Amino acid sequence: MSPVTPSQEFRAYVNARETRDVLRFITCGSVDDGKSTLIGRLLYESKLVFQDQLDRVEADSKRHGTQGGALDLALLVDGLQAEREQGITIDVAYRTFSTGKRSFIVADTPGHEQYTRNMATGASTADLAIVLIDARKGVMPQTRRHTTILALLGIRHVILAVNKMDLVGWSRTVHEGITGVYCRFAKQLDVTNVTSIPVSALTGGNVIKPSVEMGWYHGPTLLQALETADVATDRERAPFRMSVQWVNRPDAGFRGFAGTIASGLVRPGDPVLICPAQKPSTVSRIVTADGDLACARPGQAVTLTLADDVDVSRGDVIASPTKPPGRSDQFAGHLIWMHENAMLPQRPYLLKIGTHVAGAQVTALKYKLNVESLERVAAKTLALNDIAYCNINLDRQIAFDPYRELKETGGFILIDRYTHTTVGAGMIDFALRRASNLTRHAFTVDKPARSVQKNQKACVLWFTGLSGSGKSTTANAVEQRLYVLGRHSYVLDGENLRHGLTEDLGFTAADRVENVRRIAEVAKLFVDAGLIVLVSVISPFRDERQMARRMMEEGEFVEVFVDAPLEVCERRDPKGLYRKARTGEIKNFTGIDSPYEPPENPDIVLKAGERSADELADQVIAYLRSRVEM
Repeated sequence: MSPVTPSQEFRAYVNARETRDVLRFITCGSVDDGKSTLIGRLLYESKLVFQDQLDRVEADSKRHGTQGGALDLALLVDGLQAEREQGITIDVAYRTFSTGKRSFIVADTPGHEQYTRNMATGASTADLAIVLIDARKGVMPQTRRHTTILALLGIRHVILAVNKMDLVGWSRTVHEGITGVYCRFAKQLDVTNVTSIPVSALTGGNVIKPSVEMGWYHGPTLLQALETADVATDRERAPFRMSVQWVNRPDAGFRGFAGTIASGLVRPGDPVLICPAQKPSTVSRIVTADGDLACARPGQAVTLTLADDVDVSRGDVIASPTKPPGRSDQFAGHLIWMHENAMLPQRPYLLKIGTHVAGAQVTALKYKLNVESLERVAAKTLALNDIAYCNINLDRQIAFDPYRELKETGGFILIDRYTHTTVGAGMIDFALRRASNLTRHAFTVDKPARSVQKNQKACVLWFTGLSGSGKSTTANAVEQRLYVLGRHSYVLDGENLRHGLTEDLGFTAADRVENVRRIAEVAKLFVDAGLIVLVSVISPFRDERQMARRMMEEGEFVEVFVDAPLEVCERRDPKGLYRKARTGEIKNFTGIDSPYEPPENPDIVLKAGERSADELADQVIAYLRSRVEM
């Protein structure tokens, strides 16, 4: 038998490390509970810190450390300059390390309440969570909030690290009291797999080696718990799912569909279903940069070629035909709000699930969750870090699985349409089946027929501007001219509609969104009837005016900005509303204590402070003659 060479030994070592089980975990909890110090201790005690890193941390410890110039292990993780100067974690810091038994990817997440969205981001891909608690403070509101998010994101394996035990005299009573409070709360969230370990990240007690000072504790150290945690998933045994990220067509002879496999196994010859269109086909090849595969597994990025020339686009899901994903344009689910600007029901957002993007609205806010008591409370809006259960409506059908069954095809984010900022993250619970079974009935007499009968092209003239700018006066003058020209029109005036259609709405931001939505729906019906509809309503928010535009067909929506400066409107003040708003008698008054967002690219701009209503009406008619078939 020939001796093993150093090269062979090294290759065997590398292969062993490459095939080792990988555990993704997150550290979370309230601010200053010691998360970064704990990870730093894990890295330091595991001999996984290079000398140059250690030298740099020693230098930084003297300038920014919290240990009086001594080595501050938190600085191994807190990489942002702002974090080092403030002594807090802001961003999600990812670190990798390995032991003889397992490889790890750890996400150190911020504890401050305003950075909860970062914590949710880190938790979305984790298999296990370490929840830290300062032994001096016990279970804090942010501890409860983070645990609630962990439960919603499907993390059921929790290591409760009761930290800073050195500051409470290594007390067993303190540890057991905190453990009891936390476990009772976690049990309400169906988080029952909790391992509680008393630790001192500062001294290293029970982190890697058992603590001499806590001889009363006989459980695993933190590292032992991480190495032995059984978090094996059933993703390979789950039905096959792959979201199409890119249609690969390098030449006329090749057409493949690239993506990362979310669950299940796939082999050449397997039947598949293209969702949500429900088109069947068969896998021909599994293509990778290193050659074709005989089988592909979850987590692998591949390109699939299909036996049939079926229409497949980015965002589609290639799935198992025997257990396909659900499809719907309406569903119920949990939502974590992640932005300073409030979530307003009916406001249009973008929803991204997998690689698919669709227009979305929260149509019903069922309840908000009190993270302290887990009580369900009524709410009209959501603020930063609020957690709620709601109904969401999309502008098209999507393929999805309930989040509890598969994260990759059940989790989504909400995006602001203007800034493209992520404002929320959610988990689909179930489709609203009744809504999915509704279809529109087609009538023989349709919109084109009604327009031909009236010898005009139906459209909406949407007059927007401050109170007192002259919207209704101008709309009235325009309709008079349309009447003389023999056109069929109708005015939907915001104030008139508040006597009936919208009488139940106030003037909060959420109510204003719903006010515009209702008026836009009515305007859409009138356009379907073949009418020229004149809508006169302040409609202060750009998002809602864009929502109204999207309801109409191309060319049917004409945004008319009645542009009068605030001082002109306030000077006119025909109803005395500005005076009352200035004295506090009226709240949420546009232009005073509620914002107005001027249109960025209106179709018509009427300088109402400079010209008469008749001149403005003539300008609108001239536009209609030039742009719309009258």
